[in-house]
Amino acid sequence: MPRHKSSPTAPTEEADEPPADDVHIGRRLRHARLTHRLTLRQLAEQAECSESMLSKIENGRALPSMATLYRVIKVLGLTMGQLFTNAHRPAGIISRAGERAILPIHPLRPNSDTRVEQLIPYDPSHLLEGSIHLIAPGAGAQTREDLITHEGEEVGYVVEGTLEIIVGKERYTVSAGDSAHFRSEIPHGYFNPGPEPARIIVINTPPTF
Repeated sequence: MPRHKSSPTAPTEEADEPPADDVHIGRRLRHARLTHRLTLRQLAEQAECSESMLSKIENGRALPSMATLYRVIKVLGLTMGQLFTNAHRPAGIISRAGERAILPIHPLRPNSDTRVEQLIPYDPSHLLEGSIHLIAPGAGAQTREDLITHEGEEVGYVVEGTLEIIVGKERYTVSAGDSAHFRSEIPHGYFNPGPEPARIIVINTPPTF
């Protein structure tokens, strides 16, 4: 049964000052916008954010929240992998322990307390995406702005630790051995309420990260 809690606060457009190494993300977004022949206003309207915020992001003066970034790249027809990594075809079907790419869950914030180990290397031809999420104690979705939505469906399997999985207006407490499956169009996220790190395997289609 779900454990009910108070609803997260309403979304905001607060943004952090970007590290110097991350301003190129704004240039990539601007290039994609121009390629799609969209004005800042058109993209802002479709991504449901402000034109001034988009301008700051493109010019490297602000970082979007994860939810805002997902909305922007969805309009531009991009995935997080396309935005932050290069296509990579492994030599074979096996990916060895210790050799897989590990990224922060929010690529614009390298010191994020949640990291993602890619089980399936990014490639534009892939229909499936798989990763292991390592979530530090106290890390994860704190407000509704931290929840994301995207096309498709996904399943998560908890390997160790305890998590609160948020899907829509519900929160479910899950532990090692538990799993969750839902449509990705529903706002979702997770939070680690325990004293120890948690690990969850997430498989989704089509690729979004």
